[in-house]
This record gives sequence, C-alpha cells and structure tokens, in this order.
Amino acid sequence: MRFRTSLLYAVCCMGVCLFSACSATPTPTIVPTPDVLSTPAATEEPELTPTPYATLTPNTISFWFFGDDAEKKTYDELLAAFKARNTGTEIAATYIANQFAYRQRLEEEFAAGHPPDVVILNNRRYGFYALRNLLQPVGDYMKSDSLIQDAEFFPEAIEPFRLNGKLMCVPQNASPLVVYYNKDLFTQAGVPFPSDNWTWDEFLADAKALTRDTNGDGKTDQYGLGTEGDLLRLAPFIWQNGGEVFDNDKDPSKLTMDSPASLEALNWVIDFQIKWHIVPTPQDEVVESFETRFINGTLAMFINQRRGVGLYREQAKFDWDVAPLPRNKRAANVLQADAYCIPFASDKKERAWQFIEFAASAEGQTLLAASGRAMPSLRAVAESDAFLEPGQKPAHAQIFIDTLPLARAFPILITWAQIEEVAGEQVERAFHGTLPLDQILPRATERVNTMLKKR
Repeated sequence: MRFRTSLLYAVCCMGVCLFSACSATPTPTIVPTPDVLSTPAATEEPELTPTPYATLTPNTISFWFFGDDAEKKTYDELLAAFKARNTGTEIAATYIANQFAYRQRLEEEFAAGHPPDVVILNNRRYGFYALRNLLQPVGDYMKSDSLIQDAEFFPEAIEPFRLNGKLMCVPQNASPLVVYYNKDLFTQAGVPFPSDNWTWDEFLADAKALTRDTNGDGKTDQYGLGTEGDLLRLAPFIWQNGGEVFDNDKDPSKLTMDSPASLEALNWVIDFQIKWHIVPTPQDEVVESFETRFINGTLAMFINQRRGVGLYREQAKFDWDVAPLPRNKRAANVLQADAYCIPFASDKKERAWQFIEFAASAEGQTLLAASGRAMPSLRAVAESDAFLEPGQKPAHAQIFIDTLPLARAFPILITWAQIEEVAGEQVERAFHGTLPLDQILPRATERVNTMLKKR
C-alpha cells in the first residue's frame, strides 16, 4: 500500500501560555506516547547522532532539513551563501534524507525539550506543534524585516501558516498537484496531449487508451495512470465534484466524505482500478512503484507535486511534460507547502530568524529552485527564469503557477496525521479492492468524527 504514514505521538503540554506573555514561563514540554501506527520507512535511515546542543557556541544555531541528494546539494549552497553574508552566525546543519524519518526524529527532539533552532514543517503537519504553543510566531520579525515581506509571497503559500491571526512559519515552497505525462506514449497511441481545460471524461478516456498489452501475452504491460487512494490525492476530485471532505475547513466537526457528491467522486477514482484497470494493482506495485514505472516509460500519466521534476529530468529517457488536474463541475487542487519554523524552546530566536529571512528571500529561494524540485513561494522568483527555466522540462512549468490559486489547504489540526491516515488509508483499501467503500467509509467517518470531538 503506497499511502505512507508517520510515527506520531500523543502530546501533553504543561505550563503553556500565549507567546506574547511567556518570556518568564518555562518552555512547553511534550511527553511522547508511541502511536500504534509507525513509519515503515523510518528504519531505512541510519541512526542519527545530532550535534549535542550544549557543545554549540553562542553564535551557532542548529538547522534540520530533509531531501534527496540534489536537494542536499542546494541546501549546502544555501548554507554557504548565508555564511558568506553573515560571518557572525554559524549553522550546525543536520541532514536526514528520508522525510518520514525526519518527522519522527523531530518529534523525539521536541519531546525531549531541545528541538533545533530552525526546522522545516509541512502545512499539513505544523499544527501538531503550533496548536500546542511549541512554535514561535514570526510575524513581528517579518514586519520589521527588509529582506522579505508578507505581500511578496503567494497568498496560497503563506496563509495556511497563519494561525489565529499570527504568522507561525515562513513558506519556502508551494505546489499543487499536476499530471506528469509521457509525451512519447501519447504520440504512439495517437492520443492528443492534455489541454489546460480537459475534463474527467477526457482524462479517463486517455488513461484507457494508454493502458495496453504491448507484447500480446494477455497481460497489461503499460498502464495509463499512476495515482494513490490517499486523502491528498482524493480531496481535489471530491472538491471538483462539488463535495467536501469536512463540514468546515477552519473548524471541522465531522467528515463529509459520505455525502452524495463526495461518494460519486470517490467511486469514480476507485473505478480506476476496480472497474477500468488503468492503474497498477497493489501486487504490481510491490514489483515496481508507480513513480519507477513512470521513469521507466511503462506508465503514461502520474499525479504528483513539483517535487518529482528533478528526478524525472535526471532519469526519464523520454519526452515528458505536465498538465493540470482534469476538472469536473469545477476546478480544484490541493496545497503542499513546506516552511521554516522556529521552535519556542530555541534560545537563539534572533539568529534563527536571521537565517530564515535569508533562506526565504529571493536569493535564498533562487538557490533552492536550482534543484528543480521546489516551486518558490515568492511570486517574483516563481515567475522568473530561475524556476520556469526555458528549455528545460517541463515545457509548461507555468502550469504550477497558474494552478496554485486553485489549491486548498487542509484544516490545521493537532491530530491531522491520524485523521489523514484513517480517512485516506481506509478509503485506499477500497481503491485496492480489499473491501467495498460502503463497508469502509462508515468506520472511517465514525473514527474521524470521534477524533474531531476530542480535539
């Protein structure tokens, strides 16, 4: 099952108060209790030995980040550029390649009471910390700052990191989902390339036409589509059909994936595998993942965010491009954004902000854009050649920018990861044909609604 999960902890906060009045209050602490669901990928990482914070000099801040080798290279360049311009501040950087291991280990550091001075958190998960007063609001720093200002960011990127009127973190990137497609396979099958306004019917017809038995042995060798049944990829189609995932995005009290419009969208996606067989089966995916199939040229379309660009440039040996998600009753998408945050426990907040303002500035985001894996959150950088890169794949990189206004953020909740697992992973069972949706969804709805009531 492709839906990944992260190890989460139940957290208790003691002695917490509003940041504006907490200067004399002990740092909030969290006490970890392992969740029953763990991170499969976490064990793939070698044991991490962070730099002992007690050994750091007063002018040295700690910074943790994750990513692949190419992303690490651009972060190394970012750190070098910062050091060259800020000789009074040193950075002890800790790199963890696997983002699931990164999240798990970061939770452990917060639980121990000594998180890094600067961390990177996703818009779907920072509520786990922010709603427990474990992050320092950064809005006041930005208001008095000369390198970055609120209005310079895409609103879709920065607004999800605003909580109760306070800016909690500074986004470094933002991305909607797009359809990556193999132009060579489209041409071979005589299927026109996707338009910017293609419909569900056209999308499905293309996927059917591109699912083929290429050697005549009665088995599918080439699939039309690769996508997962997780909540991140289901939500846009629910919204496109006029449905909703929750009754209220700001203050949800119940899951509404059982409404007629939502059910219609869910069944349409589930039929990709159950009825039309245009998506590889779970057994097929064990042999070869969706993304690997796309890179190897046996998957015609793959739904993913911007993060895949660098990898496909390096490894795909065919011509490819991107298209927006197909639309139905309306167009809709979902947001994925990462941001720089300052833990409240840090005693070097001013130096931490000094690094964040540079990393999130036009110069910093231009450096990170070089990997091809991130869409900058600053409009000026995203609309420049540093991101659009004329002559590089994808030819239609502008689609990321044009589609971003359609991207909706999920609610900011402490228990979001558990809710996402229950709502998404359970429905994914129906997507894989394990159990019918009408058996799975009532259980998922009941469990999620219970979590929402207890928050």
